[in-house]
Amino acid sequence: MTISAATFLMFEGRAEEALAFYVSVVPGSEILSINRYGAGGPGPEGSVILATATIAGMPVMASDSFVKHDFSFTPSVSFFLTCSDEAEIEELATALGDGGQFLMPLSNYGFSRRFGWLNDRFGVSWQLNLP
Repeated sequence: MTISAATFLMFEGRAEEALAFYVSVVPGSEILSINRYGAGGPGPEGSVILATATIAGMPVMASDSFVKHDFSFTPSVSFFLTCSDEAEIEELATALGDGGQFLMPLSNYGFSRRFGWLNDRFGVSWQLNLP
């Protein structure tokens, strides 16, 4: 038996927008496929049944839930990006932080030369590290 793993993100109507944003900001990322609900489907027409992508080469799946939930994303699960230089971490922090909220602003916290943790505008959590 072969098992594979991927991060799965459930949005309430913004899956495609979020993935397009991540692909535009994070190098080595691309949307691989998007399947949408049609007319008469259980979800709103055009919303995402399932999208697949890679974020910095990591497999990611996403969907739009047409059911309202009492939960959303939590910072206890996050994307962790290891950056190669100061310019890259600054660029990612600026882009991902736009419309979001920093939990730990970019700084030297002693365990890394530069580190930051934020929730983006979609509520997804990102840790940015410059070792």
